[in-house]
Amino acid sequence: AYVSGDYVKVEERLEKAIKRVYQLCEESESYNKLDAFYSVGDFANSGTETQMRKFKEIVEKNLKPETQYALTMASHEYHSEGVEAAYEKFARVFDTPVDQHRVINGFHFISITCSQGCNFHADKIAFAAKELKKAREADPKKPIFVFQHPHITDTVYGSMLWGEDELYATYMDYPQMINFSGHSHAPINNPRSIHQKHFTSLGTGSLSYTELDEFDKYYGTVPPQDNNCAQMLIVEANDKGQVRIYPYDILTENFFPITWEVDTPCDPDSFKYTDAIRYKNSKAPYFPDNFKAEFSDVNSNQFTLTFSQAKPSDEYYVNDYIITVKETATDLIVKRIGLWSEYYFYNMPETLSVTIDDLKPDTKYTVTIKANNFFEASTTYKPLFVETK
Repeated sequence: AYVSGDYVKVEERLEKAIKRVYQLCEESESYNKLDAFYSVGDFANSGTETQMRKFKEIVEKNLKPETQYALTMASHEYHSEGVEAAYEKFARVFDTPVDQHRVINGFHFISITCSQGCNFHADKIAFAAKELKKAREADPKKPIFVFQHPHITDTVYGSMLWGEDELYATYMDYPQMINFSGHSHAPINNPRSIHQKHFTSLGTGSLSYTELDEFDKYYGTVPPQDNNCAQMLIVEANDKGQVRIYPYDILTENFFPITWEVDTPCDPDSFKYTDAIRYKNSKAPYFPDNFKAEFSDVNSNQFTLTFSQAKPSDEYYVNDYIITVKETATDLIVKRIGLWSEYYFYNMPETLSVTIDDLKPDTKYTVTIKANNFFEASTTYKPLFVETK
């Protein structure tokens, strides 16, 4: 989706993303083509035909003939005139079905457009079941790539708030499915943006702005500088059916330092990214020897805490911090604030700052900083002390 007033910016990001993928393909030692480009909806912010045609213009101007592309519709495409009109506009502009099953280089690609809003009615569920069955019959071990706009509920990060469950029961029969979805704008370099249980799910992020599926942060679910995020997934599949997924930051033109591997898509017992494995093996972040925390702008009712980032103990990042402020004399909590590490920016800030207000004058406070990873492992730094004036 577009941020209001930022149409040009997002158009530029879309064009940059496509051009950059081709550059990366040209640099590849193993495979130099881009076979397919998929978008999972909200490509027309308010669903106007002008916006649809602009998207088509950018995509077709920049894609080479060797690259097929497909897209799905959802809530934003229905905003201006409703579902029926959106289907008619889509047919005029793109001259393709809204639901598709393509075979590209021997791999099956299935894309499903929402019936209304972000929901799927019986005909869409039947289409998914029919086409998935065809794909499995063609090769029961090969991955099947499936695309729809909303996440499947209780799968990837963002799916609790921005998920739908109508397709879940159908999808469960197909562990070899690798499912791509959007809707939440959740950052793709969050390790929970890949999920495996009955099948493999991935969130696709956003070209426009990011939002997060946690509600304990003092600035809400949309973080500061949220529109400085533009991300995409680059996916490789080889002739053995092994899949590699690379989260990529479009603005800085860098791969995030993560590669997700799906070696045997049809076998759930081989899955590496299940909750059971990741929560069990999770390692807490740590505070390095050069960690610093300082107080500034201390007055009668507030202070500002600035601290350097903790370090992850695994391949990912620190997710967030909980700052707890207690009245030293009573040891009772007076403030408890959550803030993200800002891991969703490729260039994470080295330090974070937060202002604590609504305090008593001439009072001593004990402050603790707890660093959390993505799987509920945490470390708390030694207590810090500050006194208001």
